[in-house]
Amino acid sequence: MRTILLATGLLLLSLPVFADSPATAPAAFAQCAACHSVNGSNGVGPSLKGIIGRKVGSSPGFRYSRAMKTLGKSWDKALLSAYLANPQQAVPGNVMPFAGVPDAGQRAAIVNYLATLQ
Repeated sequence: MRTILLATGLLLLSLPVFADSPATAPAAFAQCAACHSVNGSNGVGPSLKGIIGRKVGSSPGFRYSRAMKTLGKSWDKALLSAYLANPQQAVPGNVMPFAGVPDAGQRAAIVNYLATLQ
């Protein structure tokens, strides 16, 4: 019994460590990773690190379309999900050559993952 209590106590002490660990990218993110990094450096597309809360079209050092630069909104989970569902409908005139992620579960997994990258 004493061993079980000790093991349980050690497990509880380690929970904050697990909570701060970076999330693992969902499989659906592979299509995003072809153009976007999550480490702060831009590639073909802007880095997605810290996207939640960032003004649309404002990642330093990336050349955005006029549509993205003038949208006047900040990324939140709802806007990002809408954008991933249908980029042209969410931000008409953007130049991302991507049709979207039709599966709501995959979109949610991508958005939730990106929300951890602050």
